[in-house]
Amino acid sequence: MTACTSSGEDTSAAMSSSPTSGVSLPVTPVTTTLLDPGVEPRSTVTSVRSGDQTVQLSTRSAVTQQIDDQAVQDFSTPELTLPLTATDMGSSDTVNLRVGKATSADQRLTDALAPAEGSAAGLTMTDAGAVTALTITPSDESQDSARAAIEQALNQAVYRSVSYPDAEIGVGAVWTVEQQVISGVTLNQVTTATLRSRDGDRLTIDLRIDQTPESTTLELPDNAGSLAIDSYTMTGTGTLEVDAGKPLPLSGEVTVGGKQQYSDPEGSTVLRQDISDTVRWTTP
Repeated sequence: MTACTSSGEDTSAAMSSSPTSGVSLPVTPVTTTLLDPGVEPRSTVTSVRSGDQTVQLSTRSAVTQQIDDQAVQDFSTPELTLPLTATDMGSSDTVNLRVGKATSADQRLTDALAPAEGSAAGLTMTDAGAVTALTITPSDESQDSARAAIEQALNQAVYRSVSYPDAEIGVGAVWTVEQQVISGVTLNQVTTATLRSRDGDRLTIDLRIDQTPESTTLELPDNAGSLAIDSYTMTGTGTLEVDAGKPLPLSGEVTVGGKQQYSDPEGSTVLRQDISDTVRWTTP
């Protein structure tokens, strides 16, 4: 058995690329359900984006794995910080992003990221704030490790975002956003959002995320067979401060983590994983 992390969003299987458009990462659709409209006053939240926006996205993943009684292996990825500038918003449903000078806790990755400064990305978004597609166009000089790190960070951020219900809501409103996360195993993700406060288009939203596997098996990469999912726990919480007039969160942090156990068909080998992923937004 080799490492088979299944909590993060797998960009390798779904991506396609072309010389002109870069890497296209389709995003699975969301279903939003209002559970409680909250208190008066209430009004709808529409993501009408205008003006430029500059934020910093930071991501990190802690992954440890143990096979039977062997030594624990660490497959964690160091923290990555991406300065992002969103431009050309308004009439189009696509938000154009420009990547600034990215840095990492790993100096080697920071060095590899230097030529990637100026890379472009695009988010296709609905009026409710749901992301339906992600496109990344790395600079010509970008190294493979930098491309992969940027793709993973942006893709992870997309699946830790929140969209709004198509109804009037007030403080205390609660709604769910259901979406599938495609990785080694298909995960059904339910994000429960609670509107903590609201000042016009500025909202503070508490999130709870729960992931459950759709099947009882995990398909290994490169047609290497499958593993039985003996147990699977992946939950998380966080808070985002957003502006409905901007495409990206203003600030906030969301962490999702848990433990999984897998075994081979004969039950002779057991693999255990402990995973934690964090997405953090800040406005310089």
